[in-house]
Amino acid sequence: MPTSSQAIDSRFAALVNALGRTAGVTGPSDKSDAKKKFGSDALKIGGKIFAMVSHDRLVVKLPRARVDELVAAGDGEPFDPGHGRVMKEWLSLDPSSELEWLPLVKEAMSFVRSKG
Repeated sequence: MPTSSQAIDSRFAALVNALGRTAGVTGPSDKSDAKKKFGSDALKIGGKIFAMVSHDRLVVKLPRARVDELVAAGDGEPFDPGHGRVMKEWLSLDPSSELEWLPLVKEAMSFVRSKG
């Protein structure tokens, strides 16, 4: 039986496969690198991160109002990368959320693309 981490990684890999052929989108770097830089396991458009996995949660970049809406609905929380400073345009999706990942990640991709 897969662990929670393996299940998250598998779901994220499906996103990478689904969006990997989209113009301007790049996927995770080679994981064989012992020292992974921030964002090396992320989906990017134009070199800017729009979705990643952190601490076994999907993390997406969305407008602040949308993050607030999803947090209020109980679907996640603002993302804290670990230094105590919450990133207001980033949602850390609760693993128990019933939101479908692909539409949410496409929303994040559109948002980041629009910011140029």
